[in-house]
Amino acid sequence: MTSTMRAAIAAIAFAIAAPAALAQGSTEKGIEAYRQALQDGNPAELWEARGEDLWKKRTGPKNASLEKCDLGLGPGVVKGAYAQMPRHFADADRVMDLETRLVWCRVNLQGMSEADAKRGPFGGPDRKSDIEALVAWITSESKGVTMAVSLDHPKMRENFELGKAIFFFRGGPHDFACATCHGEDGKRIRLQDLPNLTAKSGAQKGYTTWPAYRVSQGELRTFQWRLNDCFRQQRFPELEFGSPASIALTTFLAYNANGAAFAAPAIKR
Repeated sequence: MTSTMRAAIAAIAFAIAAPAALAQGSTEKGIEAYRQALQDGNPAELWEARGEDLWKKRTGPKNASLEKCDLGLGPGVVKGAYAQMPRHFADADRVMDLETRLVWCRVNLQGMSEADAKRGPFGGPDRKSDIEALVAWITSESKGVTMAVSLDHPKMRENFELGKAIFFFRGGPHDFACATCHGEDGKRIRLQDLPNLTAKSGAQKGYTTWPAYRVSQGELRTFQWRLNDCFRQQRFPELEFGSPASIALTTFLAYNANGAAFAAPAIKR
């Protein structure tokens, strides 16, 4: 093949690829503009208001509120607490994310059974989830706070390493891993861009915008729900709510988002 022929082929390839690249760029800008427009009047505020009421409401066998629940910064301190979670809690001697800590507080402060405290973690058209409402309000109290998850405790480091192993583990009928979709830049499913969670900027963007109100579902969804749905899409066995695997994976992703301002509850398609 002559140099002239190679140059001609290269020119044709560029002519074909350029419109596609421009179209992709235009689509991405359109999607981002759509997202920005959605941010006005986020319905997540309804979940936040209900969550604050639930935090203060006396209930359970002990007729107690959650106002003495220690989220890591002292009993009842909510402001900024989520930006440092998951974390190791000495009273339970284990690493917890927000949802599992709320379950622990409902059991120990309000006297619920663990089964009752965990019941219905994800809401639907006919059932609203108390956990999702509590998460909405508590996370809103960390909006704008810089993520600062610490691995100083040995059990936090252990959880981080386990979460990393889970993130890259391939399995299931499609031989998928979390990294299959979220391990490289520039990936997208239909109109949904997939943040590269192995890169600092991608992890920060991906993690700090959950929980989120899903317009397509008319529900607020927590990060535990997001992980559960990712496992479903990979055709993995269902990720048990509050399981050690879910906390380890959350620890890995939350730590990778350190340094970014927390920006949730957000709103997504």
